[in-house]
Amino acid sequence: MPKYVGSAGDAETITSAPPASEVAQRARHRTGRRLLPFLMVLYVIAFLDRMNIGAAALQMPHDLGFSPAVIGLGAGIFFFGYFTLGFPGALIAERWSARKLMGCIMIAWGLVTVFMAFIHTALQFYVVRFLLGATESGFFPGAIVYMSHWFRYEDRGKAVAAFYAANPLSYVIGSPLAGVLLGLSWLGLRGWRWLFILEGIPAVLFGIITLFYLTDWPHQAKWLRSDEKAWVTEQLQREKEAKQRVHAYSIWEAVRHRDVVLLTLCYFCAMTGSYGIGFWFPTIVKRLSGLSDLKVTLIGALPYVAAIVVQQVNGWHSDHTRERRWHAALPVLVCGGGLALAVFFGSEPVLSIVLLIIAGGAFYGFQPVFWAVPTVFLGESAAAASIGLINSIGNLGGFLGPLVMGYLASRTHSFTAGLLYLVASLFVSGVLMLTVGVARPRAQDMTVAV
Repeated sequence: MPKYVGSAGDAETITSAPPASEVAQRARHRTGRRLLPFLMVLYVIAFLDRMNIGAAALQMPHDLGFSPAVIGLGAGIFFFGYFTLGFPGALIAERWSARKLMGCIMIAWGLVTVFMAFIHTALQFYVVRFLLGATESGFFPGAIVYMSHWFRYEDRGKAVAAFYAANPLSYVIGSPLAGVLLGLSWLGLRGWRWLFILEGIPAVLFGIITLFYLTDWPHQAKWLRSDEKAWVTEQLQREKEAKQRVHAYSIWEAVRHRDVVLLTLCYFCAMTGSYGIGFWFPTIVKRLSGLSDLKVTLIGALPYVAAIVVQQVNGWHSDHTRERRWHAALPVLVCGGGLALAVFFGSEPVLSIVLLIIAGGAFYGFQPVFWAVPTVFLGESAAAASIGLINSIGNLGGFLGPLVMGYLASRTHSFTAGLLYLVASLFVSGVLMLTVGVARPRAQDMTVAV
């Protein structure tokens, strides 16, 4: 397999570190145990608040008189809000404080999620979803930048994979939880309203905890020994210097870099497919099976059980082989293939649902490896700006996927056309990923080992 080692970083220096010493082992383990479980919890909360609209859509249309097109637009408009602050959020995390940024963001989006419980009109729905996207937008790029301050290149794929385990885990937790909450009827409020209230409160509480629990930089960590602080700092400094020996990119150069543009387009197409599947999966299963809301949400958790295993194995194997491009491309290609087969066997509900579960599980091997790529050849503010750009523009695919699915479902009274659109997006994403880093580099760029 081709080994993507970047197009502007001294990959030989970065990826050929000597065997870890006893101090290195202690530092890596202590850092991982301290930071990754907490970051996972934060990301679980983020995805519960972002995607609970999919479960709420089992009741909202009936209660509020919303058509599938209205629900699809409301689900997708989140990403227009998300687009507004993702880019500056990454730079704020790099230059100010990722800890403070993430804490404040969580408090804000928790409050907005609670407000969602009290909407009555389509306009209110659109406004609150937009605000939710705007308040959450800086969290993910801030978290990726934060991990680049703590984990060296050799450990970054595994670290991001562990963090990303929160994504499918949020569905494993959230789907059954949503099924239970949808059955509530307290104080004259239907279950979907309680879903937003009870899932918004934890974001506020953990936002406050974040401000006190996380540490911005290794040298500030009272929970590390002095030799461990020195080792982490020295490793990251060595990585930084290796990149600068070849070419130190400015922010403007970074966002115009060929590979950053390709990564942005790749992520846009991948998110179109992912969110299109994720949002409409409960409704598709409901129509295919006719099962109760609780059973539908339980089935909805199955792709994400598989996803937890897929992303950890793929992240580990990518770090082990030090290869990124194929490890990122294959999951989206498999997802697209599974989705295409699900459409083809649409007349057989059980087989179609099984194929949708396989497609959903396969996709999640993509993101942990994908997000390790920009930090291979970019450093500090350039990497932060690129991560913010890729995440902000790429996540607009999360607007397009649910919107197109909702529009086509309303026009054709079937999900077939919309699912085929998602298949095309996923295949394009995989092809774009395979083109990253393969062009003949400029004199100042790194070559790509194959």
